[in-house]
Amino acid sequence: MALLEIKNLVKNYGDVEALKGINLSIEKGEVVVILGPSGCGKSTFLRCLNGLEEIKSGQILLQNAGELGKDIPWVKARQRIGMVFQSYELFAHLSVIDNILLGPLKVQKRDRAEAEKQADELLKRVGLYDRKNAYPRELSGGQKQRIAIVRSLCMNPEIILFDEVTAALDPEMVREVLDVILGLAKDGMTMLIVTHEMAFARDVADHVVFMDGGTIVEEGTPTEVFENTHNERTKAFLSRFSQNS
Repeated sequence: MALLEIKNLVKNYGDVEALKGINLSIEKGEVVVILGPSGCGKSTFLRCLNGLEEIKSGQILLQNAGELGKDIPWVKARQRIGMVFQSYELFAHLSVIDNILLGPLKVQKRDRAEAEKQADELLKRVGLYDRKNAYPRELSGGQKQRIAIVRSLCMNPEIILFDEVTAALDPEMVREVLDVILGLAKDGMTMLIVTHEMAFARDVADHVVFMDGGTIVEEGTPTEVFENTHNERTKAFLSRFSQNS
């Protein structure tokens, strides 16, 4: 059984069918990159996997836990499936360390000394230990996004979802965030990543999914999708990026 199994997932906004029966399996340690044009359902799909959007039908199955939202409530599922957002979602009135420890202390009821030791190690790993007591307003966009990643990691999730985490960053800040994610991939973290960074997608992905119109149009290895695709919709999408690069 895959670590995460999505079966015939359907999501509606009123009469609009945003996701039209998505099927996808993610193995432990696998990095899945999701590509597609704006409005195709990529972010909606990730939000459904984290319980932030209510689905109309289908199943999301987590290995050894059962169906999310039924066998395991979403408040517990979100501890196992972390999510990092484009907009950081840091609390402005809390310091970096208090932002990071909010979930471990309030939700997981962990000992502060133990949780803070883990947070310190993660902050050192992303090069931000010296900003531990700073506030979000004192950080750059790239630093805020790295803090958001540390916050997710400190919950010890089995899977992390990344939703366009570099989209709001200045170009010079993008690399520092992508390098952190590449490091997680080398460590074997299971990840689903929505991105428009094509070179990064090639480097980090084990499996590439191309979505359009609420469906999975094509999926395969990076080589199959980027270099050997026979799907005209995928070709047209990728050609726009090659022309702009």
